[in-house]
Amino acid sequence: MKNTRTIAMMGLLIAVGCILPVFARMIPNGGTMLSPMHIAPLLAGLVLGPIAGMIVGLACPLLNSVLFGMPQGATLIAMCIELPVYGLVSGCLMDVFHAHHDVGHVYLALIAAMICGRIVGGIAHALILGMANYSLGVWASSYFISTAPGIAIHLLLLPPVYFALKKARLVKN
Repeated sequence: MKNTRTIAMMGLLIAVGCILPVFARMIPNGGTMLSPMHIAPLLAGLVLGPIAGMIVGLACPLLNSVLFGMPQGATLIAMCIELPVYGLVSGCLMDVFHAHHDVGHVYLALIAAMICGRIVGGIAHALILGMANYSLGVWASSYFISTAPGIAIHLLLLPPVYFALKKARLVKN
């Protein structure tokens, strides 16, 4: 039963990770600004653990690319590295905290996951595009400044969703 629930939740989160970007792209620059695909692996890591978070993080950009043509190229490759890191780090930190899943720990897991994911995403972009075409300023601008509304939304939205799922007993023990 536990594995069935995990697989069903993973499927649901992958669907969320594919549908939210469609709506975000209706807003000019909404995909970048709101980072809607990031919600699914972050939440999967928090709720289901690191392995499920990594799988959701890898599936979302690949399926979005196949189904909707976005992301593409270097962005797709970087997101296929960045998003699994979100799920891995958020899940690992929640495992480290064990039964002490209070608001502070959830925020710590989210913030650490977002920072680690953005670092590896930036490294991937730098390797793909070449160091001469990529700088610390470009990284900070593309991974923090232009995505600041998405970061704020994730930090406001995901902890209440996590605790609602925990109350419904859908969080991994």
